[in-house]
Amino acid sequence: MRRLCLALLAATTLALAPPAQAQPQPSVLRAVLNLELQVLDPIITTSNVTRAYAYLVYDTLVALDSKGEYRPQMLDRWEVSADRLTWTFHLRDGLEWHDGQPVTAEDCVESLRRWGRRDGLGARLMAASKGLSVVDAKTFRLELAWPFSQVIEAIGKPAAQIPFMMPARFARSTPITQAVPEPIGSGPYSFNRAEWRSGSLAIFRRNPRYVPRAEPADGFAGGKRAHMDQVHFISMPDIATRVAALQAGEADYLELVPGDFIPAFSRNRNIRLVQPPPLGSMIGAISLNHTLPPFNNPQARRAFQLAVNHEEVLASLGLPQQMRYGFCASIFMCGWPLASEAGVPPLRAATIEQARTTLRASGYNNEPVVLLHSMDSTILNPTSLVIADRLRLAGFNVQVASADYSTQAQRRNSLEPIERGGWNVMPVVFTGYDMVNPIANYAVAYNCTNNYPGRYCDPSLTPVMEAFEREADPAKRRELAAQMQQHVHEAGLMGFYGQFYLPAAHRADIEGVLPIGFPVLYNIQRRAR
Repeated sequence: MRRLCLALLAATTLALAPPAQAQPQPSVLRAVLNLELQVLDPIITTSNVTRAYAYLVYDTLVALDSKGEYRPQMLDRWEVSADRLTWTFHLRDGLEWHDGQPVTAEDCVESLRRWGRRDGLGARLMAASKGLSVVDAKTFRLELAWPFSQVIEAIGKPAAQIPFMMPARFARSTPITQAVPEPIGSGPYSFNRAEWRSGSLAIFRRNPRYVPRAEPADGFAGGKRAHMDQVHFISMPDIATRVAALQAGEADYLELVPGDFIPAFSRNRNIRLVQPPPLGSMIGAISLNHTLPPFNNPQARRAFQLAVNHEEVLASLGLPQQMRYGFCASIFMCGWPLASEAGVPPLRAATIEQARTTLRASGYNNEPVVLLHSMDSTILNPTSLVIADRLRLAGFNVQVASADYSTQAQRRNSLEPIERGGWNVMPVVFTGYDMVNPIANYAVAYNCTNNYPGRYCDPSLTPVMEAFEREADPAKRRELAAQMQQHVHEAGLMGFYGQFYLPAAHRADIEGVLPIGFPVLYNIQRRAR
């Protein structure tokens, strides 16, 4: 009886006790990007998905706002001497690395030096520098040997190899051909490599140490607020599966909407399309390997240019007419101040017969032309196949090598001959951020540097670039930009197939998506129900 009474008393006590508090579930943004995350160092790759990763994990000294103006980001301010040869930079308060160590001027100096050994514009800035030195824990100084017109534009660039800041111990010791050993940044989210399941899931966690700037987020600038506890990059190689996941609410954000689904998404009240700003529009480009036949021959490169028909390639994207330009071969983006017709008229009037004639005159000997086809890219999948067909019509012996983009990007770094895994052609896509600055432009910035796949080199272009970087007069800069474009087209340094834009999309209960033109996934929150 005593045991029974004790048991009844215990049961009554449990019944009257307040229920255990359930642990709140973390808020999660589920993002499906156009490409799979493979590389965790934004200095050694130009991959767009690594750029999206880096804007969560790292931070920049200067940032571009939505009006195209450069504003302090990690910096509090900077000063420049009257002769514009000495630049002094001051870090803002409250900056810490994810491991709790303070961000110092030494970290910034070493990060800029490493970036300057890889990036085209960064290399030019470093070449113009007499010294980059630490003044104190929060101050560093850049001294120039001659006036350089692009100092702030260089360290604030949101394109190609972006100068993200890293701890000095990594930046100083890691070669530019290798990724840093740990993804430690000072950005609004942290990343634990041990949680990363390559090909499946990448998890970013809110950084409690991050102190955002006071002003609102604006473009890449302003306060980067981590409203969501976690951001997940979910790998979905199949494009139709991505679309279905967003429609079913299994994903919150889709980087690029395939053209065929834009009308349906426009009518879906549970989905919002995000139109990019003008700088977020895209230009289709084609990287050529200048180290192997046939494209070590300028005349074969000219035949290639004449074979690519802009309208046919862009039609493969299935975009509404208002989302693509007419013919556009300005390497500095049509509709922008430095756009010109330099070198364009012969391409505008090109025919497949001209391409065949030019190819025969080049002495082409039916060498295989290996085109790297990225099957998992909304843009590169269809456009690559049309480009391959056009090259065959011109007489090239095209062999299409199909794989995911990450595999192709790795292969594009190869310097081997075709029989040992080499390549000849790879379609790519850039945004206006990547292209409007002539000496940051992919078709110009890496000229004769050996730092970009394909290793293009036109020695006569170099003095024009040097004149541009020293020139302050806008009219003269436009003339020099036109000369650069003329060189690119005449030497066939890179191919182009037109300008367009694709929207992103997100679920209607998601707020704060920044309309930039590629994923910048801080500032986002889920609307309360």
